[in-house]
Amino acid sequence: MVVLNKIYTRTGDKGETALGNGTRVSKFDARVTAYGTVDEANSTFGLARLHAEGEMVEQISAIQNDLFDLGADLCRPGMEKDAEAEYPPLRMSPGQTGRLEKEIDRMNEALEPLRSFVLPGGTPLAANLHLARTITRRAERHTLALAASDEVNPAAITYLNRLSDWCFCAARLANDEGRGDILWTPGKNR
Repeated sequence: MVVLNKIYTRTGDKGETALGNGTRVSKFDARVTAYGTVDEANSTFGLARLHAEGEMVEQISAIQNDLFDLGADLCRPGMEKDAEAEYPPLRMSPGQTGRLEKEIDRMNEALEPLRSFVLPGGTPLAANLHLARTITRRAERHTLALAASDEVNPAAITYLNRLSDWCFCAARLANDEGRGDILWTPGKNR
């Protein structure tokens, strides 16, 4: 487990940070950008949870925990050396994505098919979920950019892709099961 008895260490004052394996890299390293954006998405889910009730609170809480798992996965390079590590590194698993898919399927059953694109907004919960969706998509892009030059757990990429879908369905559900969605009208203001 993590023990934080001192919050500032001064080790990052010159623009570097430590990865999960102890390697020091710049704070703008592709790996740091990827897991930093995952952290940003997680904070946005915290805002969404403020407006959620019932089962949605539990689902968002599970996602926030998953996003910490994902950050731990991304901050630890060298999956090929996992077996040699003193402590087994935390890696995302397909089961986490499977849980999201089941939740998406259940949410989608209550939603009418779309006839246009949805403009982000509606209820406070829906608006925050749309924000979480777009930040999750950015985290996915940064993670894919990292994967182009370094090894990344494929389950991490799949999870991010499915999470943005989850956000979209959850936002529609929060907008009175889609009846309160704000739909795009192409060329409306020409």
